[in-house]
Order: sequence, then C-alpha cells, then structure tokens
Amino acid sequence: MIPAKLAYMFSWLNRFEGLGALVMRLALGIIMVAHGYTKIIPSGALYSFSHTVFRMHLPIWLGYVSAFTEFFGGMLIIVGLLTRVAAFMTAIDMAVAIMKVHLHGGLLGPNSFALPLALFAISMMLVFTGCGWLGLDDFVGRGKGARARVAGR
Repeated sequence: MIPAKLAYMFSWLNRFEGLGALVMRLALGIIMVAHGYTKIIPSGALYSFSHTVFRMHLPIWLGYVSAFTEFFGGMLIIVGLLTRVAAFMTAIDMAVAIMKVHLHGGLLGPNSFALPLALFAISMMLVFTGCGWLGLDDFVGRGKGARARVAGR
C-alpha cells in the first residue's frame, strides 16, 4: 500500500495521462505501420505473407486480415481514429504472433516474444484508456459539450 503522502506527491502527474497515451499511441502506430508496410507494399509480399500464415495451420484469409490490421490499423492508431478498435485488433494480432511465431524463441534471443509482448501491452493500454491527447477520436462524432466534459475530468 502506498502511503497517502507519497501518493499525493505524485498526483500532479495525473494531468499528463493523455500525453502518456499519445506517446504510446505514436510508438505503437509507427511500429505497426512499418511492419505492415513490408507485408503489403512490395510486389508479391501480401501473397507470400498470407501463404506463410496458411503454413502455420491458420486460414489464408487471416494473413490478409493481419497485414491490413498492422498497416491500416497502425495508421488509424497514429491519427487517433477508432483507436480502441484498432488497438484491440492489434492486440489480437500480437497475441497470435506470440503464440504461433515467437513463443518458442523465449523471452530473450533472436526470435523472442519480447517485442510482440510489449506491443500487446501497449495495445491493451490503448483499448482501456483511449487515444489520449491530439487524437481524432476526441473530435469526431461528439459535440463540443462532450469534449469539454472529457477535458474537465
């Protein structure tokens, strides 16, 4: 249990929770777009990746879903639009990547699951907290009254 005085000493940091979500959102989005780009943009990459997924005893269409989740979901996460949905899809993508690809590599090593686990944790944090500062989720689909209520928490 944290003593009340110690908790009070750091309570001023609560106003920066949105900044923390912004930093996490940008880091996750940039990493996911970079990984998704290599699976979609080069000629034949999407076909090759989807067949790699098929060789892992998963339906071939999940390869397309995974690649598009990483690339377009990463873009949505960067701009903060549909953040919770895109982050949830990314969390599922990372859970499958850990179970099917990286689990045998252990926590440390060349094919470890450390990065996918960290990306899973960041994704789940965004699912629960939302987009944070400067996200389009705060501006789309809500009136100004809702924005003011969220900012005034």
